[in-house]
Amino acid sequence: MSKMIRRLVPFVFALLVLAASAPGAAASAAREFPNQSLGNRGENVRAIQGFLLAHDVVAPTDGIFAKSTRAAVKTFQAANGLTAKGVVGDSTWAKLVVRVSLGSTGEAVKVLQRQLNAKRQAGLEVDGDFDVATRKALNAFRSHVGMPRTGKVGPLTWRRLIAHFELPRFKVNNLCDYSVGNGAANWGTSAAIGQLEAAASAFQGKGHGRVSVGDVSREHGGDIPLHATHEVGLDVDIRLIRDAGDQCRWGTNRLWSTYDRSATRQLIKAIRAAAPGHVKLIYFNDPVLINEGLTTWYAGHDDHLHVRYCERSYEIARYRC
Repeated sequence: MSKMIRRLVPFVFALLVLAASAPGAAASAAREFPNQSLGNRGENVRAIQGFLLAHDVVAPTDGIFAKSTRAAVKTFQAANGLTAKGVVGDSTWAKLVVRVSLGSTGEAVKVLQRQLNAKRQAGLEVDGDFDVATRKALNAFRSHVGMPRTGKVGPLTWRRLIAHFELPRFKVNNLCDYSVGNGAANWGTSAAIGQLEAAASAFQGKGHGRVSVGDVSREHGGDIPLHATHEVGLDVDIRLIRDAGDQCRWGTNRLWSTYDRSATRQLIKAIRAAAPGHVKLIYFNDPVLINEGLTTWYAGHDDHLHVRYCERSYEIARYRC
């Protein structure tokens, strides 16, 4: 290696590190549209439903990918030369998204406003009117992911926005946050967050306290200390339920007297019921729950649930349904 090349190596390495750590740009650019199918929930499902309405295909707007939404997707796919499988992947998203800009109105603008509210807490009124406030929020998002502030939404902007992670709504969904020292690591895919919120809401009436959520992912994915996974927004750590229902304040362990197996079982069942076909596994080492087929053993999982959600056709096998 020549002296000049040796001198350049540290400089090039530093540039690569800076590029990899640039906020939003690299991670967001790499993500494709999420694959959504029967059993998914969340703001991205609501986006699909809104786009269907924009194309005059009747659909609900409840954020639940139920049989009615699958039927509507099939209708849209058949009308647009796509294989009518009822699964929304890249090719269907490409046909669904609608270009919008200042002055646009209608269902596609409502999708934009909901997405900006969910992904960037924009606080927009969802009225379907692409006004100055909507353009301002859009341009803030575009800057956030390294795009020029054009105030327009085309296919690339839609992809960046829909693929962007979001935070749980802790105040309204029977959820609380616990930390293991990794800072802002509650970001997940729209489906993971929507499915988690639905499970917590279903668990709410059982009298066992709120659902305490730990690490999910960072806002733009990537490595988190102390975790082998939690990089793609589909892994969620949840504290076990305590017999006093105070898991928002304290943790417990399956071997401790404060652990409530019955209530934890109810929570696990709620998690699975809220995302049929989209829970890949739940790591937790209680042998009783393992024998019941509810959880899977994995080292280091005596004191929390590790829920792994999945998507159809995901590029990484461990997250593929």
